[in-house]
Amino acid sequence: MNRITELFNIQYPIIQGGMVWCSGWKLASAVSNQGGLGLLGAGSMYPEVLREHIQKMKQATNKPWGVNVPLLYPDIDKLIQILIEEKVEIVFTSAGNPAKWTSLLKENGMTVVHVIANARFAKKCEDAGVDAIVAEGFEAGGHNGREETTTLTLIPHIRKATSLPLIAAGGIGSGKAMFAAMTLGADGVQIGSLFAASEESSAHTEFKKCIVETGEGGTMLSLKKLAPVRLIKNAFFDQVFKAEQEGMSTLDLQKLLGKGRAKKGIFEGDMIEGELEIGQVASLIDEIKPVASIFDELLNEYRHTRQEAAKNIRFEF
Repeated sequence: MNRITELFNIQYPIIQGGMVWCSGWKLASAVSNQGGLGLLGAGSMYPEVLREHIQKMKQATNKPWGVNVPLLYPDIDKLIQILIEEKVEIVFTSAGNPAKWTSLLKENGMTVVHVIANARFAKKCEDAGVDAIVAEGFEAGGHNGREETTTLTLIPHIRKATSLPLIAAGGIGSGKAMFAAMTLGADGVQIGSLFAASEESSAHTEFKKCIVETGEGGTMLSLKKLAPVRLIKNAFFDQVFKAEQEGMSTLDLQKLLGKGRAKKGIFEGDMIEGELEIGQVASLIDEIKPVASIFDELLNEYRHTRQEAAKNIRFEF
């Protein structure tokens, strides 16, 4: 047991990222049933779709689970009301100020976790009353911090800034990476890309294949004038990169992005014109696997790494 397993009443300190178009009830319930914490990704769900997935989660697992809510969601008040009505017990918030909704969520009995990408926001999280923090490094997929701070650097910074339970995210796709993050001061890890490519992920099969085929250097942070997002390099990425190099205005970039671009790529399988959000760790993912196999490999490698750590020290004094 550690602070994260105690906080969520789970077996392993492994949280599945609440990713848009990937994190439906099938993935989230599979993760929870393996002893981790599954999260529904509310960012790509209309309010009533979220309610449907919540109700299916209640049928699919009796283990703890939660919902990830981007605070910049257009109908955020409707999502919050559904969380309250459905008596959701764990909420991860991101992309916004934790002070706005944390008190209301906690008044309704919820455990609240907030995602940050720099140490400055650690104090804001404490003041808002959150129960834990996710430190998301530059390697992460999807929307990312403007500071471009890597996970290896971010975890010690945030660990120094707060005593709250800390979850590391970004570039974690193996038991070795999990061990490294916890050695640096994290109490648990949040894993996205590895689960995005799982059999239970709601992403399109073509997107999962694309993840497996992505090599080293195959992703890049883009759209910095709008909201930085890590994308797989495809035809759409090339358009964006060229536009940014030529100094395209924020307004014109918004027009280029349009609506539903992530859905087109991740959920509908358009590998040419879709916005393909994934983390750098995609280059290390070589197979589409069921969640149960992913857990077995993560835990076995973590245990082995912990046992072998002393033998692998390259310098002694």
